[in-house]
Amino acid sequence: MPFRASLVTLYPEMFPGPLAVSLAGRALQRGDWSLETTPLREFGEGRHRMVDDTPAGGSAGMVLRADVLARAIDAASPEGDTRPRLLMSPRGRPLTQRFVRELSQGGGAVIVCGRFEGVDERVIEGRGLTEISIGDYILSGGEMAALVLLDAVVRLLPGVMGNAASGDAESFETGLLEHPHYTRPAVWEGRSIPAVLTSGDHGAVERWRRAEAERITADRRPDLLSRRPALPSGAGSRGN
Repeated sequence: MPFRASLVTLYPEMFPGPLAVSLAGRALQRGDWSLETTPLREFGEGRHRMVDDTPAGGSAGMVLRADVLARAIDAASPEGDTRPRLLMSPRGRPLTQRFVRELSQGGGAVIVCGRFEGVDERVIEGRGLTEISIGDYILSGGEMAALVLLDAVVRLLPGVMGNAASGDAESFETGLLEHPHYTRPAVWEGRSIPAVLTSGDHGAVERWRRAEAERITADRRPDLLSRRPALPSGAGSRGN
């Protein structure tokens, strides 16, 4: 069964956005995965279809209403739908490659895109939403975060990448950041490719790559070293 992504959002026009091009776009056209949106405004209250209200207890900003959001979620994910329900939120658990891989092996996800100051806590509890964060910063809403999550997931679906092994040895898959990459020309602006990479000694190349990955990780993300698994032979990486 293809991976099925259902988005609950105030701005359905933001999708599929960049997911309509490159690997994800071609996979979408082939039917390797599907994307559908549920416009939150259609479930709003009153003549103006209001979806938010002032925070209880007083504060700046507005909060998405529990009743409105629950109706939209129920429409996107009716009873019997076993897909995980996610809420893109800066206070959520960090999005990791491990979680991305777990999602890619399932039947899809229902993704709620937050807006304004946040979401009424009762709908998070009542609809079993798992909050997910893509980083320690604030966006205007959850749509951009949802695009990031889906891009990370879709590229791991069967058949999306030309070589299925391409995703097995990337940054975070091994607990380390990527080693440096080089290609032609052999010399550029006086900078040469490290000799070991053109030596033909595959063992030496792998040792160099491992050492470089450990060096870069220790310098930039030392927190990863304490919890990384053993680095397999052939570890590499691709963009962020």
